Amino acid sequence: QVHLVESGGGLAQAGGSLRLSCQASEPTFSSYAMGWFRQAPGKEREFVARVMWNGRGTYYADSVKGRFTISRDKAKITVYLQMNSLKPEDTAVYYCVAGRVAADLPEPYEYWGQGTQVTVSS
Repeated sequence: QVHLVESGGGLAQAGGSLRLSCQASEPTFSSYAMGWFRQAPGKEREFVARVMWNGRGTYYADSVKGRFTISRDKAKITVYLQMNSLKPEDTAVYYCVAGRVAADLPEPYEYWGQGTQVTVSS
């Protein structure tokens, strides 16, 4: 049973942009916090950004603040990650998450997407 489906990953040059999307499968996700984590080869999974269920509270990792923007649609079951001014160090698999508790750690999130690869060339 697939709950979260990501799209929009791919290859970009440094300084370029990509937009990730995450579509939730059920309306119940409209009451969940949603966000993004990423994992680069040989590194631990790290928090990127999250948004509260109402779309009003957004939080970012220091490494992406000012470059990435998270948002969710009016129905609140699709979340987006607009990534600008990309850097090679942004290269990772990006995972969409959803959960009843919003956090900067991965453990509280009950639902995870399958991941989408983002590669930034220098």
